[in-house]
Amino acid sequence: MTLDPVHVDTIAYLASAIADGVDDADHDDLAGTAWAEWLDPLNDDGRVVLEALGDHELRRTPVEDAALADRPFETSHGVDSGTLNPTSFKNGLVLDVAQAAMGAEPTDLDLHGARSIVVTVHANDATVFFPDVPDGWMPYDDGNSERRVLKVPRSRRFADEMVHELALSLAESHHARKHLERGEVSDLLVLDGPLYPKRLLNWATRDSELREVAHGETVREAVRTYVRLVESCIERDVPVLGFVKNPTSGYVTRTLDRKGVEAPWPDDAALFTRLLERRPDGDRADDAITFTSWLRSRGGSDAPLASDGDALGVERAAAPEGYEVTHMHVYEPREDVLFKVEAPAAFTSDPETRERLTRQVVSEVAAEAGPPTPVAKADELARIGVGETEALRRKFEERFGAEHLRTYDDVRWGDGEP
Repeated sequence: MTLDPVHVDTIAYLASAIADGVDDADHDDLAGTAWAEWLDPLNDDGRVVLEALGDHELRRTPVEDAALADRPFETSHGVDSGTLNPTSFKNGLVLDVAQAAMGAEPTDLDLHGARSIVVTVHANDATVFFPDVPDGWMPYDDGNSERRVLKVPRSRRFADEMVHELALSLAESHHARKHLERGEVSDLLVLDGPLYPKRLLNWATRDSELREVAHGETVREAVRTYVRLVESCIERDVPVLGFVKNPTSGYVTRTLDRKGVEAPWPDDAALFTRLLERRPDGDRADDAITFTSWLRSRGGSDAPLASDGDALGVERAAAPEGYEVTHMHVYEPREDVLFKVEAPAAFTSDPETRERLTRQVVSEVAAEAGPPTPVAKADELARIGVGETEALRRKFEERFGAEHLRTYDDVRWGDGEP
C-alpha cells in the first residue's frame, strides 16, 4: 500500500472541503426543466438539433416485469469489433488490427466463427508500399471469413488514432453488412456502439489535418459502408440499432451553455443519468428500469447524417430524413449505468416499430442488467485478449524483422516480455 492512513485521512478531509462548496440539491429540478422546456425542441443558431418523436416523456417499468415481458423480435444479431490497439515498430510502421464478429440469439455457432479482419498500417515514409498485398477484401477460412490490409493517410500526430478508428469501423461495418446481405439476419441487428462511426465523423470538425483526412476517400469508404448498411436494413425491413455502452457526447449540455443555461453536468450522460436515476420522491429508482422517449438528433457528430448534412460526400439512395439519428436513453439501476440506444429515423418514425424497439431493448437490459445478449456475445467473440495481443505482436516482429517500440509503461506494467 502506497498511502498510509494519515494520507488517506488527509485526502478524505480535502474531499469534504470540496463537498462543502457543492450544492446539487437543485440539479434534479434543473434536469427536469431542461427535459420539459428546452429539449423539445432544442435549437442551435436557429436550427432544430433535437426534437421528440411522438410523446416527449420519461418512462418507468419494474425490473422484473420488464425482464419477463414478451420480446417483439424472435431473433437478434449483434456485431462488435475488437482491436489489438495501435502498435509502433522500430522500422517506422504503426499498425492496428481489428476483428469483427457477430453474436446471435438464439446461438448460431457457424455464424459465431466467422470474422472480418482489418490490418491498418501507417508509414511516414511515402515510398513504402506493399506489392504482395491485394487491394480490398479477400476470403479465407474456406470462405467463412474475410481479411484486408489498409494503408492509412500519413499523419505524424494522429497515426495512432487513424489506424485504430479506421480498423475498428471498417471491420464492424463490413461484417454487419456482409451477413445482413447474405440473409443471415432477419429480425433485428444491433451494433455494439453508435449507429454511425462518430469518431470519424468528428474528424471533419477538428484539426485541419484531420479535416482533410475526413473528406478523403479512406474515411468516406468507412462512412459509406455504414450508410449502405442502413440502406440494406431499410430495404429488408430489418431494424438496426446502435447500442452505446459508454455514451460520451456533450453536445446537448454545450448547446444549453451557449443558450445561457448554466448546465452543471460535465456531459450529456450526466444530464440524462440525473434525469432518470431518481423517483419523483427524490430517492434512487433501484427497482425500475427508467428510460426516455425517442429524440431526433441533428447536431454535433449526428449533423453529417442529418437531412441537411453532407454525409462527408457519401451519396444516399433513400430520402435523407430516413438516415437521421434518433436515440433514447436507458438507465439500469442495479449497476447505476446509463446506455444510449440509436436507430435510423426510417424505423423509429413509425410509432409501432418505435414501440417494438423500445420494448425489446428495455426487456433485454432488465434481464441482463447490461447490454442485450447478442451484443454481449459479439463483444466476447471479438475481444483480443492480452495473451493474444502479445502473440500477434511477436508475429509482426518476426515478419518485419523489427521489434515493436516499447515504452516505459511496458516495463512498468508488464507487456509479457522478459
